[in-house]
Amino acid sequence: MKVLAIVQARMGSTRLPGKVLKQVNGKTLLEYQIERIKRAKNIDQLVISTSTAEIDDPIIALCKKMNVDTFRGSEKDVLGRFYETCSFYKGDVIVRLTADCPLIDPEVIDSGISFFLKNHPKFLYVSNTRKRSYPRGMDTEVFSYQLLQDAFMNANMPHDLEHVTPFMIKRIDSSAVGQIVYPRDESKHRWTVDTTEDFALIEKILSALYPSKPKFSMEDVLALLKRNQAWTQINEKVKQKEDEDN
Repeated sequence: MKVLAIVQARMGSTRLPGKVLKQVNGKTLLEYQIERIKRAKNIDQLVISTSTAEIDDPIIALCKKMNVDTFRGSEKDVLGRFYETCSFYKGDVIVRLTADCPLIDPEVIDSGISFFLKNHPKFLYVSNTRKRSYPRGMDTEVFSYQLLQDAFMNANMPHDLEHVTPFMIKRIDSSAVGQIVYPRDESKHRWTVDTTEDFALIEKILSALYPSKPKFSMEDVLALLKRNQAWTQINEKVKQKEDEDN
């Protein structure tokens, strides 16, 4: 089975426009994220899925520079764009990632894929987001092409078209939803980028870890924040907005 990782990315964030191409030490957040995703061993192909809007042209240009496959589709119907991306690149197992998670750990991605492959078809959908124990920013969802196709053919509400996976979960029995749980509850940490405060924290983390250890892990970030506990206050008051199309 072909494992296809799809990162949805757009420039039009409502709270922090252009966030995916904001730079830390001369490198964009999307570059950091792509570099990290590429180290995941269980992914057969990585695709950045964006819209056909002109504002998203810089994303395509960056991916071309990095030799990363891309797909362009509807700006509003993200579910449709996801399905079209998967159909074009012929994925059997889909890994859904969003472009606001520059610290994503490839080992977290690999563990999600392994868990899905080991337990499919008992589980049709697997994630670490339904019951949160991982830091926000490690978000990984894994599901089958068939489940995505069913959602594409049957979903019609704007909310379901915008957010990709909620409709899938409503369509299947709860026993078919698998959850990856971290040994400790680290869900208080927010490493996603949606506001200026989020970016300020990520900038500190990348500046502290990347120069000496570019392949740093989630545990390295946790250890860094344990040594610098005041950093977590930078974005602790930010309220999570339901997934926008990052």
